[in-house]
Amino acid sequence: MKGDFFMIHTLSLSENHRFRALYGRGKSKAGRYMVVYSLKSRPADVDRLGLTVSKKLGKAVTRNRIRRRLREAYRLNEPSFRTGYDVVIVARHGSETAPFEALKDEMLRLFKELGMTEEKKHG
Repeated sequence: MKGDFFMIHTLSLSENHRFRALYGRGKSKAGRYMVVYSLKSRPADVDRLGLTVSKKLGKAVTRNRIRRRLREAYRLNEPSFRTGYDVVIVARHGSETAPFEALKDEMLRLFKELGMTEEKKHG
């Protein structure tokens, strides 16, 4: 299925008007390696993920590597994310050389700050 990169409940966000809506109306949090924009969407059981990597960060090979690393960090953290959001992750300088664990940890922290992680039930 197009846009499905082996994630549980996430599709690819590709329409320009959705990116613009996120930038304009969405909540955002910035970290050292990325900025995360989020906006509640419908349907509530699916997320849509968009990745943005500027040409300022390097040539195509470098940008594609950054995209792959961000997508994998998202995929590994995905079970702890709430569903029903459109998300755009914008790579920042440093993301191309950052340790993968740092990318993964920062992404989780930014999603928590945006209130997009599931709270664990203590029972």
